[in-house]
Amino acid sequence: MHFNQTNHHKRNILVVDDTPDNLRLLSAMLTAQGFEVRKALNGKMALTACQMVLPDVILLDINMPDMDGYQVCQQLKADEKTSEVPVIFISALDDVVDKVKAFDVGGVDYIAKPFHGAEVVLRIENQINLRLLQVKLQEKNFLLQQALDNLKAAQVQQIQNEKMVALGQLVAGLAHEINNPISFIYGNLQYAGQYVQDLVNMIEVYQQEYPKPTPKIQQIANNIDLNFMIEDLQNLIGAMYRGSDRIREIVLALQHFSRHDEAEIKSVNIHEDIENTLVMLQHRLREVADRPAIVVVKDYGNLPLVTCYPSELNQVFMHLLNNAIDAIEERVENQSSAPDSQLPTPQIRIHTEVTLNIVKIAIADNGLGIEESLRSRLFDPFFTTKPVGKGSGLGLSISHQIIVQKHRGNITCTSSVGQGAEFAIEIPIEQPEPCVNYS
Repeated sequence: MHFNQTNHHKRNILVVDDTPDNLRLLSAMLTAQGFEVRKALNGKMALTACQMVLPDVILLDINMPDMDGYQVCQQLKADEKTSEVPVIFISALDDVVDKVKAFDVGGVDYIAKPFHGAEVVLRIENQINLRLLQVKLQEKNFLLQQALDNLKAAQVQQIQNEKMVALGQLVAGLAHEINNPISFIYGNLQYAGQYVQDLVNMIEVYQQEYPKPTPKIQQIANNIDLNFMIEDLQNLIGAMYRGSDRIREIVLALQHFSRHDEAEIKSVNIHEDIENTLVMLQHRLREVADRPAIVVVKDYGNLPLVTCYPSELNQVFMHLLNNAIDAIEERVENQSSAPDSQLPTPQIRIHTEVTLNIVKIAIADNGLGIEESLRSRLFDPFFTTKPVGKGSGLGLSISHQIIVQKHRGNITCTSSVGQGAEFAIEIPIEQPEPCVNYS
């Protein structure tokens, strides 16, 4: 908004006319009415004068050599700095065609020569008042846009809060339901292994005491491949132990990932949280029919414990890693049908480092990449580059709020089309308390 003077200041009027007598007349008349007047004899001088000091109104003659009034007005409107300055055309011609063209090029009013002083002053004051109203309207529109942006942010936060509550309840229920049977299985495996070993020992004693079994016993031993079964039993027990352990790790990772009972700020090991998130995404990283497994390269630095909101930080890791997997899968879909296509090994690289009091976590993929025209909108609520039905446009907006507003950090994206994308998070090691809730 260039027009920011108050009614207590002299209004700056630029008069453009190639006739010196007209300039003197208009200047004297307007100065007598309390206006500050500047004069220009041609279009180039007028454009230069506007760049030096922005006028409140321009009185512009149409018929001038080299550059007529229409051309001057067009250049003024094409320049962002001068585009909003009201232009009143003055001409000796009172033709309808001239008037129409004057308004077409951006003029706001038209005065025919010979002019009357009172009429010129009245038209200038009307344009000044109209400009004041436009500025007030722009200010109101700006405030309305701010209110709309805040409302969108509040909607995103409400969705995030509801999602976190639902996730916490789901995880608590899953942990309870899965922990009981797996604890029963895991606890009894030890006894089952001992019982099996005792039975194996008993059979071996029988074989020593009765080295010549009856034909029926010999037939059964052959049918069940007794020797192989004895050798493989311990392998089976070991595999069941490992499977039970794996289920317990997954349940523990679920609990750590959601941290539904940890709403407060606390110090955590960032690498453990990343690992827990990766456990949750193992099903998406594995090899599938149309692509090999996605390789996760971990380039971890020596990080201290970081004071943060763990549950919400885990949400950011989940969003970014999910997006990286989506980008890789989209590249595979787009290029696998191309003849003689050489697809790179799908890869996600996670880099962490600490600089002074800032921890940086960078998650990079070798997917399709993001066009420059889209990168500026990535963190806008409800904006998504994914096809309909595959993205809500909330993940990165939520991540931005969590990192920037909740953790007083920063999140950025660098990308080249066809070369993948990298999202970098920077957060302070220590968070000041209390931390203001974001909205």
